[in-house]
Amino acid sequence: MLRFGFSLLLHLQFKKIHSPMATHLQVGQKAPAFTGVDQDGKKVSLSELKGSKVVLYFYPEDDTPTCTIQACNLRDNYSLLKKNGFTVIGVSPDAEEKHQKFREKFQLPFTLLADPQHKIIEKYGVWGEKNLYGRKYMGIHRTTFVIDEKGMIQKIYLRPRNKAHAEEIVKG
Repeated sequence: MLRFGFSLLLHLQFKKIHSPMATHLQVGQKAPAFTGVDQDGKKVSLSELKGSKVVLYFYPEDDTPTCTIQACNLRDNYSLLKKNGFTVIGVSPDAEEKHQKFREKFQLPFTLLADPQHKIIEKYGVWGEKNLYGRKYMGIHRTTFVIDEKGMIQKIYLRPRNKAHAEEIVKG
């Protein structure tokens, strides 16, 4: 009995730490409208992209190991994404200037939106409590939304495969 109880406790603790945060949004819903500022200071709105498929990916911070892996996978497969009709937009709380440096450093061909006030981040429900080695803190839950030409959420990736993210998006 004690052994079973301990195993169950470990399982529950693992799930608590490693379970992805569930956004309040669901596949089939209308994607929340947004307007943000990109790395060049230009306004970008979801409404301007109607008629295009959009990959809207949320990530914690520019130029960190996992965020760079994810961004470079999207960069390396950008032609495949474009061929399949996708427009790629990354969103993080970083400032425009930091996005510009990150984009230039890694030659990212897609738009990065600055959201330091978390307006877009909170609309999409990807800001929440995280737990790293027992330390709890607030941050972005890495999440990708695929939005169809009509502005509807077609797919949500709560735990993107960073090294193969473009491929999983195209496979749908």
